[in-house]
Amino acid sequence: MSDQKNMLIAIALSLAILLGFQFLYEFPKVEQERARQAQIEAQRPAEQLAPADAPAAAPPADVAAPGAPAAAGSAGTRPPPPAAAPAAAPPADVAAPGAPAAVVSAEQRSQALQSSPRVGIDTPTLSGSIDLLGARIDDLVLRNYRQTTDPESGLIRLFSPVGAPRPYYAEFGWVGAGTGTALPGADTLWTADRSTLTPQKPVTLSWNNGAGLVFERTYAIDPNYLITVTQRVRNAGASDQTLFPYGLVARSGTPETLGFYILHEGPLGVFDGTLSEIDYDDMQDEPRIEKTTTGGWIGITDKYWLAALVPDQNTRVTARFVHSIRDQDDRYQVDYLGGSITLAAGSSIEVTNRLFAGAKEVKLLDRYSEEHRIPNFDLAVDFGWFYFLTKPFFYVISWMYGFLGNFGLAILGFTVIVKIIFFPLANKSYRSMAKMRELTPKLQALREQYGDDKMRLNQEMMAIYKQERVNPASGCLPILIQIPVFFALYKVLFVNIEMRHAPFYGWIKDLSVADPTSLFNAFGLIPWEPPYFLMIGVWPVFMGLTMWLQQRLNPQPTDPVQAKIFAFLPLFFTFLLGTFPAGLVIYWTWNNLLSIAQQKLIMWRMGVK
Repeated sequence: MSDQKNMLIAIALSLAILLGFQFLYEFPKVEQERARQAQIEAQRPAEQLAPADAPAAAPPADVAAPGAPAAAGSAGTRPPPPAAAPAAAPPADVAAPGAPAAVVSAEQRSQALQSSPRVGIDTPTLSGSIDLLGARIDDLVLRNYRQTTDPESGLIRLFSPVGAPRPYYAEFGWVGAGTGTALPGADTLWTADRSTLTPQKPVTLSWNNGAGLVFERTYAIDPNYLITVTQRVRNAGASDQTLFPYGLVARSGTPETLGFYILHEGPLGVFDGTLSEIDYDDMQDEPRIEKTTTGGWIGITDKYWLAALVPDQNTRVTARFVHSIRDQDDRYQVDYLGGSITLAAGSSIEVTNRLFAGAKEVKLLDRYSEEHRIPNFDLAVDFGWFYFLTKPFFYVISWMYGFLGNFGLAILGFTVIVKIIFFPLANKSYRSMAKMRELTPKLQALREQYGDDKMRLNQEMMAIYKQERVNPASGCLPILIQIPVFFALYKVLFVNIEMRHAPFYGWIKDLSVADPTSLFNAFGLIPWEPPYFLMIGVWPVFMGLTMWLQQRLNPQPTDPVQAKIFAFLPLFFTFLLGTFPAGLVIYWTWNNLLSIAQQKLIMWRMGVK
């Protein structure tokens, strides 16, 4: 009994530490970051933001950065503007991920998109455009995802151009080994061979530096979110040239993140097979972090969206995480720089790299990883420590969704599978608990007899346990078994985009967020919106009731202190899970009901009242 008491105290302390960390550290940190962003917004001047710096060449000391004097010197040799028309402005209600919709200015974005000629992007999943001034991919809207469950709400915008609020874009290019060669940069106007990029029709951009080098860049896109960029350079001059290919993703402004310690949002990458995650505040403290790797990938992730650079998987590259402050605004950039390539006179070179820009759909990431040999690409989804459970759980639930047609029903079916798998162990535990319930009168009599002699009381109780072949700790096994399953399922519901906006029945329109009703406004009958921590909906109340009913079947602790702690647990978990995803609460409630049925059956067979 002393061991049980210590275990309960340890559980209570662990929960107190977790909740205390969340309320005393994580929430204040989020509020502090919001205040900092509000201050930056208030001080930000009206002029357009300058583009992010391209990566400096790492190998030789004299390598120039793109956009530096070498690129600026090319202005006199630009070709005339192409015939491609500017892309049409997107709808006004398109929101940028990680930022409130109010921040997005449709007028500024429209002006930025119309300030230069563009090549349109048109696929079943993406719409947007490529800016021919600089050849940036800076305008992407996800056609299949909206801001809310309302079918009329705005689409999710991933990329935004320079000149719009919080620019976010990707670009590819070349760095030269000296400053004497004119290379394409941010102010280079390219010529396109067609006006729209589609999965069936790639687009090739070209530019002649007027000094013997002809640059071509071909963009090919699949029906989903992968853009393949092939860069070619022809040297018609008389001297050799040394070039370094690069790619970058740049983002202005620190996005609002959820601030949960179980979810990473920000720069990340896989280098030599190892995942590296860098938080935004870590980049502010250490503004330049370098990695060298063969293959791998690097990008910036939100909860559900990802922009990732995928260099040639057979080449050694130098990757960077860079933070800077420009025009009183935070700027984050991830980039890579390939090794030197010698371009002999009269020859040509070619490199192929890729950009993923879209939703982190697990099956799609797995397919890309297999087809293009991208290592650990699925780790862009934050499966967490229980990866070995979380990902299989996702696939099982997705498989059940395939023939049930509802993720809520799939979760219920998944719960049944889990109960079947653990049935032998749970059955043994419930039998032990039923015997413990039979022994409760004897244990209570011992407590009354030896209440003042704790050592003798423990000795007598252990003698009874040994005589009846009962393990008093076996009742904890069902709970201990459920902990990793519970947490892994929580991650599935919390981080997988497939669960986003997945409805159940009735008032549950999104299984990935909390039950929207509240006990404290009579489930919507009283016109008052309670604070977030009081949003205790119908399903959390059901869960608390089923937990209380299950406790009534278990042997009651003979220690009054333990009895009070156990009696308090259903109420505690009702409030604790009230803000958890509704799908998780439904799982827990259904699991409790199945456990009650299993326990009642065992007690009936054993003749226990």
